[in-house]
Amino acid sequence: MTASASSFIGIDWGTTHRRASLLGANGELLAQQHDAQGALASAGRFGAALDELLAAWPDLAVDTPVVMAGMVGSALGWQEVPYLDAAEPLRELPAHAVPVQGAAAGRDWRLVPGLRWRGERGQVDVMRGEETQLLGALQLLGPAADDGCYVLPGTHSKWVQLQGGRIRSLRTCMSGELFALLRQQGTLSAAMQAAPADAEPDPQAFAAGVADAAEGVLSHTLFGARARVVTGAMPAAAAAAYVSGLLIGAEWHDQARLGALSGGPVRVIGEPALAVLHERAATQLGHSVESLSAKAVQLAAWQAFQAHSD
Repeated sequence: MTASASSFIGIDWGTTHRRASLLGANGELLAQQHDAQGALASAGRFGAALDELLAAWPDLAVDTPVVMAGMVGSALGWQEVPYLDAAEPLRELPAHAVPVQGAAAGRDWRLVPGLRWRGERGQVDVMRGEETQLLGALQLLGPAADDGCYVLPGTHSKWVQLQGGRIRSLRTCMSGELFALLRQQGTLSAAMQAAPADAEPDPQAFAAGVADAAEGVLSHTLFGARARVVTGAMPAAAAAAYVSGLLIGAEWHDQARLGALSGGPVRVIGEPALAVLHERAATQLGHSVESLSAKAVQLAAWQAFQAHSD
């Protein structure tokens, strides 16, 4: 691998993980790094953490542009970058990257601002990092993707309605975080731990959870998982899959209630394991989806930032 003076580095710097991509002069992917030096692990030493990452690519020119997105630009990160209004066109995001304060002379290091959405009734929602994936989707798919519904599943699932390449609505669901907490402690933890964390979710239990998510408030349907296990209606080994179905199903039922699923396929941007579960839920409920590779989308986003930095 040879890093020319025209190279570019994009870093998805989240709370617990960091993913760096090195691009060549023509936007081709030359190399990647993935480590556990997220914002929490790098606290108080972000500059040193970045230097350590760059040292793995010794042929880099000093002025190689480095663009960082995610929690690195939050109050917990290296430098807090104010949220950009979500009404800003996503394709103009590269123009809003903010220089890192105190960077050494000759360094072109920038942070991507997250997005803040405000609803007509005073609702507020935010994202940091996912905005680059949405930009990447628009870069990959072209103008036809400027309108429609997107879901970015993860620790905090982001449901986004785009209109004219701008975010019309944003709705975050803490499904991944809630699943992890329920599995670690509380009333459901013993049953949910009966199956290994990396086990393939029981398809029938997952489907039952998706269906039951329509039955009432989530706090009630979640308790139903315990009731099923203690009465013998469901084996403990199926509890985690059932709860997963409840949480993901609740997201899809919510979007259907809001009328957000009637305008064509929902575009899913996420890691394969989670994307597959959303595809199953969508199919079960009669909705169409279009799955986009998270890696391909992120690369397209970095290529857009690279083009702007040239």
